[in-house]
Amino acid sequence: MGIASINPATGETIQTFEPLSDQTLDAKLAQAWECFLRYRKTSLEQRSQWLSQAAENLEAHKDAYGRIMTLEMGKPLKAAIAEVEKCAWVCRYYAEHAAEFLADVAVSSDASESFVRYQPIGPVLAVMPWNFPFWQVFRFAAPALMAGNVGLLKHASNVPQCALAIEHIFQEAGFPAGAFQSLLIEGSRIADLMADERIKAATLTGSEPAGASLAAAAGKHIKKTVLELGGSDPFVVMESADVEAAVTTAVTARMLNNGQSCIAAKRFIVARAIAPAFRQRMVEKFQALRVGDPLLPDTNIGPLATPDILADLHRQVQECVAQGAKVLVGGEPLSDRPGNFYPPTLLAEIPPGTPADTEEFFGPVALLFEVEDLDEAIALANHPTLGLGASAWTQIPAERDRLINELEAGCVFINGLVKSDPRLPFGGTKHSGYGRELSREGILEFVNIKTVWIK
Repeated sequence: MGIASINPATGETIQTFEPLSDQTLDAKLAQAWECFLRYRKTSLEQRSQWLSQAAENLEAHKDAYGRIMTLEMGKPLKAAIAEVEKCAWVCRYYAEHAAEFLADVAVSSDASESFVRYQPIGPVLAVMPWNFPFWQVFRFAAPALMAGNVGLLKHASNVPQCALAIEHIFQEAGFPAGAFQSLLIEGSRIADLMADERIKAATLTGSEPAGASLAAAAGKHIKKTVLELGGSDPFVVMESADVEAAVTTAVTARMLNNGQSCIAAKRFIVARAIAPAFRQRMVEKFQALRVGDPLLPDTNIGPLATPDILADLHRQVQECVAQGAKVLVGGEPLSDRPGNFYPPTLLAEIPPGTPADTEEFFGPVALLFEVEDLDEAIALANHPTLGLGASAWTQIPAERDRLINELEAGCVFINGLVKSDPRLPFGGTKHSGYGRELSREGILEFVNIKTVWIK
């Protein structure tokens, strides 16, 4: 069965690719290992030059790369171009800061000299999702390559053109052959890859089942993993909040990437005193969003990436409604056009026991809850097993401090949108995964932290 690139706005097949044969895949693994043995000896200055050139290449062709993303997974073109620009940012960030992050750290001990040295470990397998098909890869690749590792990308099967374009970007930047390779293979072959001695570690961004499967395969062979899994992020709005600012940010936070983001706000937990005003403004703003062709500049919401994603999202909405939830806006797939289009949807008065309690809604559906006080807000925010990000809105310092300390999430943003930033570590807790990407913490995930003691 081939790997297909299908336009989610039209359902048309753009291009198909044959998965790599076992022989070709083995040759790529051999090339990655042989490259690593040489590449690990290159200077940080040389790696920095190559990575800076990758940033230049990204910016020079951002319109073309953005269009590839839009055609393969449906995000609005302006958002796709911004994603390419962000990838250039993370390349420059590590090109500039890796030497500082990887420098020896002196430690006083009973030795004449003792220090910690950070060294690369080898080829790292990256299993990446389709929703941010460039950013998810570059936030792994930039620190991994600067650390002296080499990368092997198993991208989502619906974005093969993105996978090949990223490999081309690194090749054109001057990285040696084998330093970064895209593997067009089926997901069923990942476990065998983890058994291969040439692969030393793996990172995955995706669903809980995918993360559990990779972690189990890696654990069997005692290989480190970093997992960034799903999120059911709370957006807590207390009575002292600036309601208009919170609503405006709430709409952006929910509809980012057509609602298909792990760190999108999904559950809006609002103090009862301000809930009517918040609800009314959110309905108005949802109704004003334009759903349509993601290549057009005035489109706010494009299609969902696949028919299965649309079907699963609608199932969740229907189950909530069947149990008593009220649809304020949307609630039905758009059948007046081809493609996987779902309208901005707002559910309220959601009773306990629905999918809203435990499942991630991956699409433009917002879940609205009302609470009496901060205690109830924190308890509801922490209820799911997921803990990726959280946004909280308050002007009261004591509330702010409690939210920072008590929300169970890998990141907490006060009076702002949850977002990833090369300067800040990114990752989750609970079933949202473990390990961190970005910042200093990200580059140190896949290195040998070596203690050196000299007398």
